Amino acid sequence: MGVGKSKLDNCPLSWHKRHSEDADQDCQESVAKNSKDVCLHGFVEHSNGTEKPMGEQEGAEAKGELPEEEAEEEVFLKFVILHAEDDIDEALRVQNLLQNDFGIRPGIIFAEMPCGRLHLQNLDDAVNGSAWTILLLTENFLRDTWCNFQFYTSLMNSVNRQHKYNSVIPMRPLNSPLPRERTPLALQIINALEEESRGFSTQVERIFQESVYERQQTVWKETRNVMRARLAA
Repeated sequence: MGVGKSKLDNCPLSWHKRHSEDADQDCQESVAKNSKDVCLHGFVEHSNGTEKPMGEQEGAEAKGELPEEEAEEEVFLKFVILHAEDDIDEALRVQNLLQNDFGIRPGIIFAEMPCGRLHLQNLDDAVNGSAWTILLLTENFLRDTWCNFQFYTSLMNSVNRQHKYNSVIPMRPLNSPLPRERTPLALQIINALEEESRGFSTQVERIFQESVYERQQTVWKETRNVMRARLAA
């Protein structure tokens, strides 16, 4: 997915509380329209520019090619932050912290995923289109059923895919962190990033290694090439 302007103001997720009712209805209609075309592979941001005529689009698909604008914007992300509905501001703060203070970029928060697609498609694209999945453990985390589904799905993905091993990173941020005793057992066995810890910087440097990112990026590219070859066959 290309790195660009945040989609929070343009077309936020349907569960974003600051979302107006009219925009909510538009997003739901878009989801219904596109639900038959779900294809969960990679992490691609669709351009908002002028679309090619239908004949040209079909010709490109027949050749297994992507539109030029879309191909240029394909980026394997360093991380995605999965967060509760009420923690968007905190997720943005952590995103900026990792990108600006530690140079770990590009990254994204789940609320910035494209609107108009099923949540499951966005979750698949986010987790498999990035090297690390950060679970933002706050007081709101356990209250959000969608968050519980996200973390279980992410953990299973990291177990079933060898190159994704140790790619799920629980993180307790400075603001309203989830107490350890209330953390789900499945996450207690994973060393969490503790922002208030004096060793936080060392933890970040040890986890987000460029060699790990490059290895996962290679697998991601190979997977996309296989899918394109199948489309062209």
